[in-house]
Amino acid sequence: MHSILKTSLAALVAAGVVASSAAADGHALAGELNIISDMSNPAPRAVMEGMAADFGALHPGLEVNLTIVDREAWKTQIRNALGANPPDVVNWYAANRMRPYVDAGLFADISDLWAEPAFEALASTKGAMTLDGAQWGVPYTYYQWGVYYRKDIFEQYGLEEPSNWAEELANCQVLLDNGVKCYTIGTKFLWTAGGWFDYINSRTNGYDFHVALARGEVEWTDDRVRETFANWRQLIDMGAFIDDHQNFSWQEALPFMVNGEAASYLMGNFAVAAMRDGGLDDTKLDFYQFPVINPDVDFAEDAPTDTFHIPSGAQNMDAAKEFLRFVTSADVQTQINGGDALGQLPVNANSSIDDDKFLAQGFDMLSNNAGGGIMQFFDRDFDAEMASVGMEGLQEFMVFPDNLDDILERLEETRARIYQ
Repeated sequence: MHSILKTSLAALVAAGVVASSAAADGHALAGELNIISDMSNPAPRAVMEGMAADFGALHPGLEVNLTIVDREAWKTQIRNALGANPPDVVNWYAANRMRPYVDAGLFADISDLWAEPAFEALASTKGAMTLDGAQWGVPYTYYQWGVYYRKDIFEQYGLEEPSNWAEELANCQVLLDNGVKCYTIGTKFLWTAGGWFDYINSRTNGYDFHVALARGEVEWTDDRVRETFANWRQLIDMGAFIDDHQNFSWQEALPFMVNGEAASYLMGNFAVAAMRDGGLDDTKLDFYQFPVINPDVDFAEDAPTDTFHIPSGAQNMDAAKEFLRFVTSADVQTQINGGDALGQLPVNANSSIDDDKFLAQGFDMLSNNAGGGIMQFFDRDFDAEMASVGMEGLQEFMVFPDNLDDILERLEETRARIYQ
């Protein structure tokens, strides 16, 4: 294995970044640390191999054994892996995706780690790592969602970035009056509609309500849910979205923005590369945080988060916790999220980022202006079956908004059955 950390181990230790709690307690880590990771694509694999090698170099008395499995296969293998003879550390996801393994007693409660002062720098994701009042893992990377827009088109029509819903609607009307759709979107595979629901619901009712709905604690026919759809319908009735979006994937919806037929796209930062490849340089492309709808609720943001967890049956708990301290440290998160590594955002607020306009805006937003909480996205926050039925309903609403009553009744029937 090779090291992906550019900073020397000696410098890291001298700076106190990866100083071992075990060493501070007067004993060195020993035995084996067994890690199963799903970071199987080439760049993530190099990152994971580098982290394992560097952690092993910091603890010469510890044998670090890394097994990398296919990312998609891991989704069906993890439960068995957490059963008999589990490893000490595994990869998974935050929020409701942890629920099956927390409820089954397969993930260890690591609230003691989160009580350490160093973990205050991870505060933006603490809610996403919390179930039943305890923390069950740590984050190592995430990426922002928001509104990517044609800066040149905004300038052409004298528009500024909106800070509230009234300004968003006013901008949209100006665009429509000039023959430009406000938003491109492709809902063929449903999940993109989930992003719109996440934002409008959390901006209308707040993060806590959104999470309660995701956990099945609120009826879909609740008046507060209807208020979310009423706000969304304002845009639909204006004709804000491109026509026939149900026939397009998210990639197939990109040309509408690249060609100037639509002015913006509510999307994750992964779409920036494709936008740039389409010819939208930084003089034409910009980003803003989804605007305020209800001024009484704080900003909550979609930032899908990848995580590490300790199985409850881990054989080397001390080494596992030390590895989690290592991967959440500021310098390590800086290095593994760099453009030559994962190319995403560090969760640690004390980390630094590559010199990229959109990474900088996303890091600042998630670190300093997401006080409401971090959502994981509709299909991660909701139960899998609820998410599937729900996203079908969201797409149907965008195409046939008059069907709302039937849609909500169907979603409520599903909720009642799943969460009974």
